[in-house]
Amino acid sequence: MATTLEIIRGISQAASNTHHGAIDDKGEPIKIGLRREEDIPLTDSRVMDGFKISFRGPILCIKYHSECQLKEVHQNGFENEVGGKIKAIAKFLKSEYKKATGSGLTLTAIGEPKVMVQNASRVRTWLQAYQDYNIGGIGEVEEYGHDLKEASAGRDVDDSIRKWLAIGKDKYPGTKKPQNYTAKTVSRPGLGEIDKG
Repeated sequence: MATTLEIIRGISQAASNTHHGAIDDKGEPIKIGLRREEDIPLTDSRVMDGFKISFRGPILCIKYHSECQLKEVHQNGFENEVGGKIKAIAKFLKSEYKKATGSGLTLTAIGEPKVMVQNASRVRTWLQAYQDYNIGGIGEVEEYGHDLKEASAGRDVDDSIRKWLAIGKDKYPGTKKPQNYTAKTVSRPGLGEIDKG
C-alpha cells in the first residue's frame, strides 16, 4: 500500500508533462482530450485550453480553463461537454499515474462539475470549470478546513484589534504611543489637541 506522500508525488508526476506540445517516450504527441489537440484550419484562431490540479487533503481538484464562443455556451449539452473534458483529464491522469508508479489510481467524482463562463467583450469569452475527486488509498489526512470554526472558537481578537486601531488615549487609556513617535501636540480652538507633524 502506497503512503499518502507517494500517491501525491505520483499524481504530480502524472500531471507534469501536460503542456501543449509535450511528447511521450516514443516521440508521439501526448493526447489528453483537450480542445487544443483537435485539428482546426489555420484560418481560425488557435484554441487555448488547459488544466491544473490541486490537493485539499484527500481530495484532488481538477481545474479546466478554455476559451469559447457564446454560441457554444447556449447550445444544449454545453456543461456535459465540459464535464467530458474533465473526465478525459482524470482518465489521462490515471493512465500516467500507472506509468509513473506501476500501481493504479482510484478517483471518485464528488458531485457535478462546476462551470463558470465569463466574457470581457462580445468576442472574448472563456470558461473556468472544476471537479473534485476523492483519491482512493488516502485515509490518514483530513480535508482542509473541516473544523476551522472549532479551532478558532476560543480566539478573541476583537479586543486586540480595537486597541491596535485606537487613535486616542481617551477611548483606551492603556494604549501607548510608539517609542519612535516624536510629533508634538498643539491645541486648536474647537479641535482640541492635534498632532503637529
